[in-house]
Amino acid sequence: MFLMLLGIIAILLQVALWIIIAQAVISWLIAFNVINTHNDFVAQLWNVLERITEPLYRPFRRIMPDFGGLDLTPMLVIVIIWVLQGPVMKYLVTFAYANGLA
Repeated sequence: MFLMLLGIIAILLQVALWIIIAQAVISWLIAFNVINTHNDFVAQLWNVLERITEPLYRPFRRIMPDFGGLDLTPMLVIVIIWVLQGPVMKYLVTFAYANGLA
């Protein structure tokens, strides 16, 4: 049961990682005028991605310094997700096997 829960968390972290990457790429495309937000599909996609990622970014934006037009918050969240996916997940799996939770 515990390992199944860890598997679900791992999948959710991977999905969050891809959503953050997609949001960052689309923000660059919008910033460089490659795609236009006046297009309904682009505007809706951007709106959905902003609503999904903003709760992840908000706590870190409060503590991060302002770099002007450069937002490093997505990179910070990606690094945190990598840490959660790597050493933290390995530790939890090892803990589960060591304590008979597997």
